[in-house]
Amino acid sequence: MKILVVGNGAREHAIVAKLRDSSIGAVDEIYCAPGNAGIAKHARLVPIEMSNTVELADFAQTIKADLTIVGPELPLVLGIVDEFKKRGLRIFGPTRSAAEIEGSKVFAREFLTRHNVPSPRYSVCGSYDEAERILKEGKLGFPCVVKADGLTSGKGALVCETREEALAAAASMLKDKRFGKAGERVVIEEFVPGEEVSFLVLCDGTRAVPLASVQDHKRLKDGDKGPNTGGMGTISPALNLKLELHKEIMSTIIIPTIAGLSKEGRSFSGVLYAGLMIGTDGKPRVLEFNARFGDPECQVILARLRSDLASLLVAVADGALADVKVEWAKEPAVCVVVASEGYPDNVVKGREVRHLPESEDGLQILHGATVMDGQKLVTNGGRVFAVTALGASLPQALNRAYEAVAHIEFDGAQYRRDIGASALKKLGVA
Repeated sequence: MKILVVGNGAREHAIVAKLRDSSIGAVDEIYCAPGNAGIAKHARLVPIEMSNTVELADFAQTIKADLTIVGPELPLVLGIVDEFKKRGLRIFGPTRSAAEIEGSKVFAREFLTRHNVPSPRYSVCGSYDEAERILKEGKLGFPCVVKADGLTSGKGALVCETREEALAAAASMLKDKRFGKAGERVVIEEFVPGEEVSFLVLCDGTRAVPLASVQDHKRLKDGDKGPNTGGMGTISPALNLKLELHKEIMSTIIIPTIAGLSKEGRSFSGVLYAGLMIGTDGKPRVLEFNARFGDPECQVILARLRSDLASLLVAVADGALADVKVEWAKEPAVCVVVASEGYPDNVVKGREVRHLPESEDGLQILHGATVMDGQKLVTNGGRVFAVTALGASLPQALNRAYEAVAHIEFDGAQYRRDIGASALKKLGVA
């Protein structure tokens, strides 16, 4: 089997590494466009930008790819799946219209309302004057969340403790154009206290198969402080996701969402990712939807996956999920992200990585933003590495990951030191 992976982050490194370890040995060649320095050890890098959907389709056609796997959201929202399907090329991911559930926060909120899927109260604003009026009325309360409508690489959701902070956030998007076109509209949401859970399912248009549960850590700093990021670490399984809650999420959120998308002519195939808040009342609410594997959720999910990834994703693309059984390792997995100085706002690039531990059985040093500068490995973005570890227990997995993180050396490196802390508390360890 010949596979093309689209993307250049730690998620794509995890996918490529898993394909390379395919249990049935069916993957002969792996290409990655554009990839990074770590991915280059497992796949042939292709110098095509992931936004160039036509050129990517041309390349897949040229090499006669048996499957293309799309990692990031941008090519999905740009319609890469539509382009591939038009040419009869097999691809894993949703169409442009289905991916709008991630591409537009406004569409997602209005969709959830139409289909009675539980989510926070909200208002949509197309101008600063409108946002100012809503915030001064204060009906959504404080703290609140101000979100840019479009794609912002995880940086467009700002938790605002006061009215003044919320007004400043709205002004930065609607007046100062902080996120460009993506911030031409904003969603103002009520803040829901509780614990986050990432709930991902594979979907082939009609069926949904849950993936291993994950708890993400979105804020930059320990204690869930600082700005929101694309994700600073994950653990799997999520200890706050019990069986009854799992059933409730499937029945009240996942199934109605998939049915609603199909009803609206947006049949969904790929990974549907619900970013949920389990409120203090124990009820799940949708904070956001993603139309692909999360990053760093993907890293821990694939670390625990025991089924053959290539066969699984082919089944999704072919609408044949009913024929597949997914098996998981019992061992927990953790991922700790090591980021650049200035992340998530003013990222410093080009720092030499002076020391990097080797991956080994049960421990992966996944590259998120690296490039070779001559003989030197240097940083090339915000989230540079995703250290992922399996362990016999959660404390063991965490210890293993943090031991490796401590040996990563580049100027300005930053990471959270409390990934999994709330889970350890539930286990009575911390």
